[in-house]
Amino acid sequence: MANILYDALFAPLIGRQSRLIILPDGREMSGDAFGTLVQRLAAVLVREGLQPGDRLAVQVAKSPEALALYGAALATGAVFLPLNTAYTAAELRYFVENAGARLLVGDPGKSEALAVVAEAAGAKLLSLGSHGEGSLADLAEAEAPGFQPQDRGPDDLAALLYTSGTTGRAKGAMLTHRNLLSNAEVLAEAWRFTAKDVLLHALPIFHTHGLFVACNISLLTGGAMIFLPGFSPEEVFRHLPAATSMMGVPTFYSRLLGDARLTRAAVAHIRLFVSGSAPLLEATHIQFAERTGQAILERYGMTETNMNSSNPYDGVRRAGTVGMALPGVEVRIADAAGLPLPAGETGMIEVRGPNVFAGYWQLPDKTAEELRANGFFITGDLGRFDDQGYLQIVGRQKDLIISGGYNIYPKEIELLLDAAPSVLESAVIGLPHPDLGEAVVAVLVAEPGGSIDQADLMAGLAVVLARFKLPKALIVLPELPRNAMGKVQKAALRRDYAGWFLAP
Repeated sequence: MANILYDALFAPLIGRQSRLIILPDGREMSGDAFGTLVQRLAAVLVREGLQPGDRLAVQVAKSPEALALYGAALATGAVFLPLNTAYTAAELRYFVENAGARLLVGDPGKSEALAVVAEAAGAKLLSLGSHGEGSLADLAEAEAPGFQPQDRGPDDLAALLYTSGTTGRAKGAMLTHRNLLSNAEVLAEAWRFTAKDVLLHALPIFHTHGLFVACNISLLTGGAMIFLPGFSPEEVFRHLPAATSMMGVPTFYSRLLGDARLTRAAVAHIRLFVSGSAPLLEATHIQFAERTGQAILERYGMTETNMNSSNPYDGVRRAGTVGMALPGVEVRIADAAGLPLPAGETGMIEVRGPNVFAGYWQLPDKTAEELRANGFFITGDLGRFDDQGYLQIVGRQKDLIISGGYNIYPKEIELLLDAAPSVLESAVIGLPHPDLGEAVVAVLVAEPGGSIDQADLMAGLAVVLARFKLPKALIVLPELPRNAMGKVQKAALRRDYAGWFLAP
């Protein structure tokens, strides 16, 4: 038996002398050097007690070492759990405890807070990127290369990614080796990636887009990555001349459009720009094409399925659409009973294929609700196919807000707001934003006879919420709009305040 995902992505690196990672300061890391680091880290993880099937929780800044931990987890047969670096200790504790992680790896600067999280979860804490007690850097240096990976089959779990629901409770999506490898293979072919590609990588690697799309494709095809710690127009324009492709969220492209350096000449050598993680505004697509002569390729995916559809590499990339189903993936529009609807009609987007996850971690009832017996996954997104067979996403059944490429679930924020002494009730909505796509806005009602100190309320939220979840505006109303059944009408709020961030 083999370890199918490790064998496809990481095993070929041993002996490869060509560069794999290019850092902002110009340093380069060959495939062999990176593959050796993966093997040494895998040996350390085993010595620290990690066994096949155990969960490895990781909250670390983006770096080659952080990416190597992903490969090391696969080699050991463990389940990789990457966590957003913006999560507070209070948020992190739920994920580590719920997953039953055996090891938690964090950045040294957060050791004190993470130690509390690890102790509460019964996990051992290790640090990355520093020297001293519990340092993976020290431990890895003492290990010899040549680690033999554990056997892992197609249906074994490779990763656990948490995605929240409208109730505020985060759900762990179980992704198998087959899920991740099949999707990488399909995308590499669909988007024509080869060993000659140099991908400008400015995405985070705790997310499906940056890790399981961008990194997996580059590793699979033998290309290289310019590994930026994050996105900034200055860094992108500095490194763009050495790249052949770039993947980003819509915010990347809207910010590039705001820079005079974005010209046809500046990007003439780039063969592919990809956008995902949030809807790309038609205006952004059109403006980018007019300015550069390049049509951004928009695709559609989610945590539970990786990528489902894509605009074509060869052919028309239609603004406002996410293209057609990827090879081997079925995408259909269905009614409430799960019956397929014809083209042109709006309904629920459902997906079936080898990319679809194995279910939600320790939530069999929730899995049964969203995975039909025939294998179709109910995405929660509403869409329709146009007359050319292109998929258009027209809305979301749930109240999900996508801001700057990050998924934000209102209920989590509402629970905190409603608990504040000055707040009677709240409704959190997403409003159109020219840079973020959507911005989080909290609509509040004060306690009778009282008032809300907005600065004090925001300061309290900042202690327990990641920065990207914090409301960009607070709106105080005498009461929230409701229907005859007493349900808050968020659609009315979104309509009434749609221009909040768009007015001159």
